[in-house]
Amino acid sequence: MTAIVEVENLVKRFNEDVLAVDGVSFTVEEGEIFGFLGPNGAGKSTTINMLTTLLRPTSGKASIAGLDIMTQQDEVRRVIGLVPQDLTVDDELSGRENMYLQADLYDVPRDEARKSIEDLLEVVDLQDAADRLVKTYSGGMRKRLELAEGLIHHPRILFLDEPTLGLDIQTRAAIWDYIKDLKAKHNITVFLTTHYLEEADGLCDRIGIIDHGKIVALDTPATLKRSVGGDVLTIGVRSEEDLTDLISSRPGIISVRKEDGVYRAKAVHGEAATPEVLKAIWEKGIAVTSVELSRPTLDQAFLEYTGRSLRDAEQSGSFDKAAAARAMRRRR
Repeated sequence: MTAIVEVENLVKRFNEDVLAVDGVSFTVEEGEIFGFLGPNGAGKSTTINMLTTLLRPTSGKASIAGLDIMTQQDEVRRVIGLVPQDLTVDDELSGRENMYLQADLYDVPRDEARKSIEDLLEVVDLQDAADRLVKTYSGGMRKRLELAEGLIHHPRILFLDEPTLGLDIQTRAAIWDYIKDLKAKHNITVFLTTHYLEEADGLCDRIGIIDHGKIVALDTPATLKRSVGGDVLTIGVRSEEDLTDLISSRPGIISVRKEDGVYRAKAVHGEAATPEVLKAIWEKGIAVTSVELSRPTLDQAFLEYTGRSLRDAEQSGSFDKAAAARAMRRRR
């Protein structure tokens, strides 16, 4: 396969306060759906903003379809489509008028634009609402219109920044179907950022896990899940005593990690290991408050590579967003 995105040691620093992207390197193959998985603030949007020429890198280099993002910005913009995290459609125009406005911005000839608009409105199931003002659209309809706008000039690669953020599960599933359909019918390359585990698992051919501005793992979803190395036994106890060594000594246990009184143990065969671990804990007279046995998941892979679950990372944030905002204001 041919790489359509090539990134080498890309860095973005906001003054001296925040290192948002810390030397990332990767490639995206033409025709694949490539995902960045990570919590808010991990560097996903900053990376996508640099690749789409909206933000200038501090150092490093990157190219899109062989075009340098630093020296060939106009050419890069002609071969990419972008659906940003924040909605940009004009509420006071109809869906169709928004599409024509986007086509004019990309210098798409009117006859070509007319046909593309009709085709794309059908793809995202908005043909019946095309002449309504966008302010009457639901959030899902607006996001689908943004998706269609990103395709109006037939880009070689489509960047989607948190494409389903804030949408209900049914609308999210519909957006996923549209994205899969784009790849199947048009072989378009899709680069998406997300912090939804099921989105990354179900859509992406490969996933880069990014945390604190660094890519800590990059592979297919199946390989990332297999890298966890076994079933995961999660046990909560009512005790201050450290049971790490006790659990580790049980047959079939590969490793144990303790987090806030909860033990996460990897086991070769979870069904066989669980009774042995529970028996050892009960024999010490310690109460077990919760038990869960699960197959490897992307969240467990995230935990394996970052030392915390994605949910915990979401709650804590990966860098100080207030500091980043202050740094950006000082630049203006």
